[in-house]
Order: sequence, then C-alpha cells, then structure tokens
Amino acid sequence: MARGLNKVMLIGHLGNDPERRETASGQSVVNFTLATSEGFKDSSGNFQERTEWHRIVAWGKLADICSQYLKKGRQVYIEGRLQTRSWEDNKTGEKKYTTEIVCSDMQMLGSKDSGGGMGDSSYSQERQQSSRPSRPEPSSGNYGERPASGGAQDFEKDDLPF
Repeated sequence: MARGLNKVMLIGHLGNDPERRETASGQSVVNFTLATSEGFKDSSGNFQERTEWHRIVAWGKLADICSQYLKKGRQVYIEGRLQTRSWEDNKTGEKKYTTEIVCSDMQMLGSKDSGGGMGDSSYSQERQQSSRPSRPEPSSGNYGERPASGGAQDFEKDDLPF
C-alpha cells in the first residue's frame, strides 16, 4: 500500500513575534506567521512580487526555542507538515477551518541584525544523531544531502525568493 507524503519546506521572514502559551497539560506552543515572496514578470513585462502568508505552529522544546530567539522580520527556514483544523464559532455557530504548518525543524538564517537572536542555528523537534540536521540546498535539488560548504550564507542573493 502506498503512503502519502505531507512535507513543507519554507524560507521566509516572520510577520510577527511568536506568541507563546501553554496547554492545560503544561505543553508549550507558539504561533507565528511567515511571509514568502516570489518575483515574476507580468504579461506587460513589468516585474511583480507576490507574497504568501503561512501560519506556523511549533510545540514543546521547539516552541520554547522559537519564542526565545525568533523576532518579527527574522529570516528562517521552516520544515514541517500541513494540518487543517476545524472548530465551531461560539458566536455564529458556523464551522471554521484553518490550515497551518506544524513545524518540526527550524533554522535561523541571515545575520544577527535581521530580527534578533543567534546567527545561523538549527533546532529540530526530533533531535537527530548528528549535531545539526541536514539542510536542503535549493540550487542543487539534493534535499537529502548536507551542503559541502555548510550553510545558507553561501547562497547568492538571487537564489532566495525575496
């Protein structure tokens, strides 16, 4: 039987500071938004930019790290899975839906001045055996391999979508 794949990888900038709270059982959870942008030429040949906003949720230790180090404007790499939740609106009684990315891996990119926190650091929900999880290299398409040079700092500005 074939199984599906639910995996999301994003590089973008935080739209707000992470909002941290605890569940009734005491588990940490944070929510924040992430903006990704793409540039393209329209039919008239003019350059246009389109920004997509993503809702991100992180749990446990990863939530604590996100709330401590991430700030609005910070560039990050997020890896996770799509999840759609539904609930009933207490005021209207209608069913509402939201789709969000449940974060399992977060890597801070950019400089320390691009929104606070530490330099280029990686945090994962499930710690891998190596000291750092592998990072995708957008220019090669070899998503399972670690870049030989070791980081996003080596990418050209033109390789990033914003």
